[in-house]
Amino acid sequence: MSHINVTINGRQYRMACEEGQEVRLLKLAENLESRIESLRGKFGEIGDARLTVMAALTACDELVDAGARIRSLEQEVESLRDSGAAAVDRARATQVAISNALNAAAERIEKTTQVLNRTIGGGIAIG
Repeated sequence: MSHINVTINGRQYRMACEEGQEVRLLKLAENLESRIESLRGKFGEIGDARLTVMAALTACDELVDAGARIRSLEQEVESLRDSGAAAVDRARATQVAISNALNAAAERIEKTTQVLNRTIGGGIAIG
């Protein structure tokens, strides 16, 4: 465990965090401090505790909205995956149908060629 000092609402706090997370914790504290300063600019001096609670509620509100947006995007991704799988299935079916149609056409052409060869070549040597 590491320990660092962060400043929130003008006060220093000694915080513990996992090794390697010090910079992240400092950035989080800076973000909260920035929110408090922004609220102080909007509402003036309404009390340290109230400003801190308002900043925390603002952050929680954004977190809830972000979570809802993530869930919505996950559903959209799943829908797109399903649509993509259906499109692949349709493309495969189309490919099989085209292949079958081409094979059938080739067989008809071959039969027609055989008939024509017998009809034209009925006793006449060509070539």
